[in-house]
Amino acid sequence: MIARSKRRSSLLKLFFLLASIVFLRAVVVAQDSNDKKEQKKPPTPGPMLAAGTVDFDTAEFALTLVRSSQTVAALKPKGSGDFDFTPGDLLTARSQDGYFHLGDITLRLRTGNSGEWKNYSTAAKRQPVDPLPPANGILTAADLAPTLPADMPLQITRAWALDSNKLVLRFTLKNKTAATVEVGALGIPMIFNNVLNERSLEEAHAKCSFYDPYIGEDAGYLQVTRLSGRGPALLVVPDGRTSFEAYNPILDRRDRWSAAPVFTDPTPRGITFEGFYEWMVHSQAFAENEWKKAQPWNPPTALKLAPGESKTYGVQFLLSDSIRNIEKTLAANGRPVAIGVPGYVLPTDIDARLFLKYSSSVKSIVVEPAGAIEVHNQTSTAGGWQAYSVKGKTWGRARLSVTYADGTVQAISYFTTKPAAEAVADMGRFLTTRQWFTEANDPFHRAPSVMSYDREPNQIVLQDSRVWIAGLSDEGGAGSWLAAVMKELGQPNKEELDKIQHFMDHVVDGGLQFNEGAHQYGVRKSLFYYQPDRMPPNYYRSDLDWKSWTSWSKQASEATDRSYDYPHVAAAYWVLYRLGRNNQGLVTSHPWAWYLTRAYQTSIAMTNFASGLAEFGQMEGDIFLQILADLKLEGMNSEAGSLESKMRQRADRWKAQAYPFGSEMPWDSTGQEEVYAWTKYFGYDDKAAVTLNAILGYDPAIPHWGYNGSARRYWDFIFAAKYRRLERQLHHYGSGLNAIPLLIEYREHPDDFYLLRIGYAGTMGVLTDIDPDGFLSPAFHSFPDMLRWDPLSGDNGPNFFGHAWNTATYVVHHPEFGWLALGGNVRTEGPTVRVRPLDSSRQRVYVAPLGLWVKLDAGSFESFEIDSKTGAVHLELSPATPFTPTAALRLEQPAKVQGVGVYHPIEKFDSQRDAWVVPLQSHSRWIELRAGAAKSSQQVESNTK
Repeated sequence: MIARSKRRSSLLKLFFLLASIVFLRAVVVAQDSNDKKEQKKPPTPGPMLAAGTVDFDTAEFALTLVRSSQTVAALKPKGSGDFDFTPGDLLTARSQDGYFHLGDITLRLRTGNSGEWKNYSTAAKRQPVDPLPPANGILTAADLAPTLPADMPLQITRAWALDSNKLVLRFTLKNKTAATVEVGALGIPMIFNNVLNERSLEEAHAKCSFYDPYIGEDAGYLQVTRLSGRGPALLVVPDGRTSFEAYNPILDRRDRWSAAPVFTDPTPRGITFEGFYEWMVHSQAFAENEWKKAQPWNPPTALKLAPGESKTYGVQFLLSDSIRNIEKTLAANGRPVAIGVPGYVLPTDIDARLFLKYSSSVKSIVVEPAGAIEVHNQTSTAGGWQAYSVKGKTWGRARLSVTYADGTVQAISYFTTKPAAEAVADMGRFLTTRQWFTEANDPFHRAPSVMSYDREPNQIVLQDSRVWIAGLSDEGGAGSWLAAVMKELGQPNKEELDKIQHFMDHVVDGGLQFNEGAHQYGVRKSLFYYQPDRMPPNYYRSDLDWKSWTSWSKQASEATDRSYDYPHVAAAYWVLYRLGRNNQGLVTSHPWAWYLTRAYQTSIAMTNFASGLAEFGQMEGDIFLQILADLKLEGMNSEAGSLESKMRQRADRWKAQAYPFGSEMPWDSTGQEEVYAWTKYFGYDDKAAVTLNAILGYDPAIPHWGYNGSARRYWDFIFAAKYRRLERQLHHYGSGLNAIPLLIEYREHPDDFYLLRIGYAGTMGVLTDIDPDGFLSPAFHSFPDMLRWDPLSGDNGPNFFGHAWNTATYVVHHPEFGWLALGGNVRTEGPTVRVRPLDSSRQRVYVAPLGLWVKLDAGSFESFEIDSKTGAVHLELSPATPFTPTAALRLEQPAKVQGVGVYHPIEKFDSQRDAWVVPLQSHSRWIELRAGAAKSSQQVESNTK
């Protein structure tokens, strides 16, 4: 039996490897067969390497340049061993014409008023550049004319220099003609080592980096962070007035998996390489052509150079010792810094704050569109910050243009939403009405259910060649019904819950999930499938391509070996258990114990039927830990022991791996959520720390709503979107899921404000995906030719899972910014700190100075107060409802704050399953919490300093 099991495991691994190869071939932009043969041979050095390289030593970097091109061969930070921010280990393979390197430049120019635009690139056809004589502060310089076409109307010189011991790259453009030359686009390619192709996870984390832009005009910058999350981090900032106006992808070729590229680089893009980008200083010529259907982040500009006139642009390279200290590094180097609280997503009922720090005073702040945001009440804070009150007024994108006295312009991108609770209520209503499918004669037995939806024709998606989209499973098909279920966790609605129970009883039980036989409790991959011989003639849409691996047959659709389908079903059962257990009359189809048992059985089934992929961390994997906790609370000890044993086997595997973040993809950013949860639970703290740092490596804090807290994802548009592109996705489900471990860690370390900022931003990102009517998109397309949400509902559910799991109100006493609330509004009256929770569920509150985590399994908060003198906390609970006559209150203190005792209600309440049962009233009810020892105001307020 053991040998047979091992043989089966080996076969499964082989199957998944082969499936992955098929998968990658379908989505990775492959070379033709001759190219593939060439790739198997050692790469041939290109002519640009014939003269070798030259080394330079700076205070922070060991810089190596290719002698003939004076582009970067390596950029190694001092004190980090052999680590290189650039793909220097691929230099030989990338030494042919057409490959971009750091130090290249792209332009789109025209001469005269009506000439045609022409594109120019120093990477297109390499020729040795002409070195220029050495000058003070210049490491090396060159005239780039030999590597540019003969008709280039500008003389372009490039210099690598030291300015105050900082490494600088500068380009000088001089008009050498007798006519005016217009620079319609100017890009500085940012070539760093995000090439994960053919690397193991361990090698990728040791050698590679991700980079994210702050497209903030004069105050913009690019941050380059190592995959491991360890320091140092590289910052590319403007030298002089070099605006970061737009961010343009450099793609590998024109095909259906991408936007139409302007400039290309042959490095093959795919699951393990999203592509390079360029920093656009001017972009008007692109905005008027390739990008004309998109709303740009910043107003596009162009430059006109009169005959003989010149202009210099450049970037400077800085090092931050850690990701958390990026903003300190910027400030220390005289760069403008902005910190928004709660972030840059503004529900209209939130009183937000904006803190600015720069050596020059603020001259003006302009909002575009006018009136979209209100900014007022400038004050000064400790540490030299200028503080502003910010209020969102109009739904949608808005841009704050801050002009400083020295002329520097800083662009801050905000997004205003409806109040969080209202937006989520709209979403729940949209999902259970406009996306509610009731066709009783459906041959795939998908009714009644919340189905996938296309927002452009406003239709339910009944057919898609990626069969899971129309088949209610995988993330792309389960997304909408999962979002509908998770909405009920924080905002239960009886009418919606009745529909969800019908869906669970008539579509999931015995349909999507087998309820008998050899695969009992196994979850199938899709209810929809492609098999013409089982359907009437011409049943399937002729405009869809049914020839790829995505069009599963009936037999393939019934397979139960895809582990990623199980957490969705387990989460649905658990939500109904939680609502049935803690409320009256909301869940009526089955007793609460039935739902918890099914959640348990689904969890176990995943490890039995999908053991191959269950070796990896699952998106929404926190649900399994919660199911285990509730099994223990309910005294279901046998089930708890069985589940814990299964999960320990998985965690032990992760413990043995350096970077246990794989999936069916070679690299992924969603398994970290569950890996963190279980390694933390089983005491593998070193592995939990590795996981957390990896999240920090791809989840940035940036003054831009789209990138702030937006964990890196770039391939899921292919599998679960209408516009199938390899493209950086903004606030895809990685955002909501990776926020879970960030906020868990923050609650244990309330002095780490950085964790709170990016964790909370990831939780709020999904609100930007909800349109004014309530439709939930899976993500925002970030490429500048689109800059809008995908209209197919797709894999939107896991992102909302993260929101529902995390949504809360956090109260912080910041050493420089004072009392702050994320998820609510705060005001102080003497020693009393009053907070009104305004998150979407109003069931969780974290008081950072006390390390106190207050949760309601039933009921909601109206407000709460903190007495900073005594440490007492007063909670105002919402009135009773017919479904919720009592609240279930839990108190946790995950942070061990010095001088703070154990909190408890001063009134005596019954306790059930470690929660206090608080009878509610016809009006709101106040209860008081006190710790074992009182403390002074100074002690309370100093705990986060």
